[in-house]
Amino acid sequence: MQAHFFDRLESIPEAEWDALRPDDNPFLAHAFLAGLERHGCLDARTGWRPHHLGLYDGDRLVAAAPLYLKGNSHGEFVFDWSWADAYARHGLPYYPKLLCAVPYSPVTGPRLLVGVGPDAAERRRTLLAAMSGEARRLALSSAHLNFPSAADADAFAGSDWLARFDWQFHWHNHGWPDFDAFLDALSAKKRKNIRQERARVARAGVRCEIRHGDELDAGEWRALHRFYLATFADKGNYPALTLDFFRHLGRTLPRQVVAVLCRHGRDLVAGALLLRSADTLYGRYWGASAQVPGLHFEACYYQGIEYCLREGLAHFEPGAQGEHKIARGFVPTRTRSFHWIADARFREAIAEALAREAALLDDYRDELLAHSPYAHAPEGR
Repeated sequence: MQAHFFDRLESIPEAEWDALRPDDNPFLAHAFLAGLERHGCLDARTGWRPHHLGLYDGDRLVAAAPLYLKGNSHGEFVFDWSWADAYARHGLPYYPKLLCAVPYSPVTGPRLLVGVGPDAAERRRTLLAAMSGEARRLALSSAHLNFPSAADADAFAGSDWLARFDWQFHWHNHGWPDFDAFLDALSAKKRKNIRQERARVARAGVRCEIRHGDELDAGEWRALHRFYLATFADKGNYPALTLDFFRHLGRTLPRQVVAVLCRHGRDLVAGALLLRSADTLYGRYWGASAQVPGLHFEACYYQGIEYCLREGLAHFEPGAQGEHKIARGFVPTRTRSFHWIADARFREAIAEALAREAALLDDYRDELLAHSPYAHAPEGR
């Protein structure tokens, strides 16, 4: 088998790439990843340079991975700034580094695309070897893989990649028939608070509706992108995603795009853009042009939970960070990343730091679960 690297995903035919996906996670769709490149979301300012990996048996693509040469650590949500600082203090370059990930998307899912069959495990290991080999060939400091699925994480067993983990706050469907049944599983205080938050939104005269990508008109797409820009401006961050990319998602993943539109009268005052797979809803972008108490929680959490219950989805990942999600039914759920460090001295130091970090994160989870909103706490994974 031969490894080849590509500076555009469109160099790999869409049908060949998508045939290797194990499920319908939208973030690994050729349409999603190629759309980022085609519609101006990845450039020198953002530090994402495509370097996608394809593994070939003759002329046949048998495995692949979304790969990037990163000039910084923005848009990754696995934080290694301190590692870069340590390299700089020793007069060594940390960037560029090699990264297997989905840009701007802290979403767990497949990263090593190998199809199905008896050769899947071997192909995963071959992809990892190709990544570390390419990092050596290019004399890079490191290679990284963020937010892998459980099957992909298993491929690192016995390797020289360092394991790291963190917690996100996810909602898990325990078979509740509707939102009221979900509320009944919460403690009385948390149940009361959620009902009060939803009531404030209703009293403000705001109503929310859910639409899919093929049900949005041009004005609604413009509004959703405007809300996205406003949120990034408020936080002082660079908004990399373009309106053309938003529209592209609606065209290419029409039923996997889920939009929450919030109106006051006829005016759109807030919105949230989410994506979905067959079993999971993924919260991504939110914004508002009016300050309405509780509207963020309504648009980003409660509407999503109701959608999952109606559609029979098992999980809801609303995005990275945010301890405030616990009070709204989300529980700490483990996420993973893996790191290949070329320099043995740095590899040893980082391994020791990760061991200390892991102990602190386990204590943090125990503390979080002590404040679970559930009367009988369902635990995360």
